[in-house]
Amino acid sequence: MGQRTQADRDAITIEIGYAVFSGCFAAAVVFGAVYGPALAFALPDSARLALKLTGAVLAATVFLLRTAHVLWRFARHPERDGS
Repeated sequence: MGQRTQADRDAITIEIGYAVFSGCFAAAVVFGAVYGPALAFALPDSARLALKLTGAVLAATVFLLRTAHVLWRFARHPERDGS
């Protein structure tokens, strides 16, 4: 395994940034979709809390899955093998 060039290090940095940004965006969309009805309708406090907790858990899960998926695909590119 040879040393990485500056271009390789830059590509990795950009890909990590993209993975985190797209993970945050996807998590925000999921949280908004789950917790949105609590903001739009008059719901009891227990229902609001349940939607908030469910939205937070699902958002965290989506963030982790999206970030891992993007980075996994980047690592699997054949041009990254050094061959």
